[in-house]
Amino acid sequence: MSIIELHKVNKSLTGKTILHNLSFEVKQGDIYGFLWPNGAGKTTTMKCIMGLIKPESWTIKIFGEEWLTINARKEIGFMPENTYLYKHLTGREFLEFNGRFFSFEKDELKEKVKNLLKKVGLKDAGDKLLWEYSKGMLQRIGLAQAIINEPKLLFLDEPMSGLDPIGRKMVKDLLVELNQAGTTIFFNTHILADVESICHKVSIINKGVLVVESKKIKDIDGSLEDFFIESVS
Repeated sequence: MSIIELHKVNKSLTGKTILHNLSFEVKQGDIYGFLWPNGAGKTTTMKCIMGLIKPESWTIKIFGEEWLTINARKEIGFMPENTYLYKHLTGREFLEFNGRFFSFEKDELKEKVKNLLKKVGLKDAGDKLLWEYSKGMLQRIGLAQAIINEPKLLFLDEPMSGLDPIGRKMVKDLLVELNQAGTTIFFNTHILADVESICHKVSIINKGVLVVESKKIKDIDGSLEDFFIESVS
């Protein structure tokens, strides 16, 4: 079953074509890497899928439904590249605030937040204000808010940015754990080693055009880095 379907998506900004006839599918249960050189249109693609911006022409389906229904939104988690956080709140308060958008009982939400802080390595920093967090800590709290609703589909934009090797390992392990529990994951990143280690498939976009579609990692001869450079050259 396809969780995400794009067919002939076209988008221009300020007279420049950003996406040209973009078509691909993400299957249920995939960890799907979306790769690009700088300025190729990856953020625009994600925003189009999530309905944050509107293409000029498109067919986009999520969970088999055209566009994002209210029910579909409840099953989605999203962590943007530059997460806006209320830095006057503590990490715990921030997660509790986000959790109130979903139908959790008060005690259930408190327990969920406690477990999430532990999962992302912030158990001892939950009561610190977010303005005291390092960039890596902010990335982790951003990931925690993206999965607080136990989403069926998770969108991540540069989830490993700013993380040290220990933090990257922790996040990769968490993504694999989520996937094994049934979450389909679609993410953008420049860190090809992370894609190579956890993704099932990749697509590569260059200058708004899809140059590699849903390539299985196991079918790539040699390194992903060499394959990527060859694909966009």
